Amino acid sequence: MTRRPRHPLRVLESRRLTLVAATPELVAADLAGPAVFAEAVQAEVPADWPPELFGSTVMRAAQAQLQNPAEHGWSVWYLLSRKHERPVAIGMCQFKGMPDMAGSVEIAYSILEKYRTQGYATEAVARLVTWAFSHQNVVELTAETLPYLRQSIRVLEKNGLRHCGPGSEQGVVKYALQKSIYN
Repeated sequence: MTRRPRHPLRVLESRRLTLVAATPELVAADLAGPAVFAEAVQAEVPADWPPELFGSTVMRAAQAQLQNPAEHGWSVWYLLSRKHERPVAIGMCQFKGMPDMAGSVEIAYSILEKYRTQGYATEAVARLVTWAFSHQNVVELTAETLPYLRQSIRVLEKNGLRHCGPGSEQGVVKYALQKSIYN
């Protein structure tokens, strides 16, 4: 049996993905460009990197957030597909910070266009839902999206999140999953 080498960064595994938790250094490499990031994450990085929603403004905010070691894992996760000879960076997920005082945490995600509709977002969100709910202080997981983004809504619904009303911005809808329902 061939064993995969242990990844030097904090990772979670799913069926087809390795999810790598961002560190300040890894985000700095990402911001430095595809070649630097590819070496840091030990994966191929497509020319159309980064995925939508994860531009330099979001990544600089994540880098600042990660200066607090308690935030590690509660920020960006890089999604690496293992279906190729060498891992390929295909998308990102993000918790928008540590759980709040009520035990709620929000998740966001984006997959590069050529890897969409292949179940990667659903798989990544499922793995991160499990990870989040493994923390005793997390009782709810939420996400916000636009009501016309059917693929995004399907990802949420496949992971048990249900529509629960308007989101935090005009025109956005909110989905949520309670830990008591998840278990």
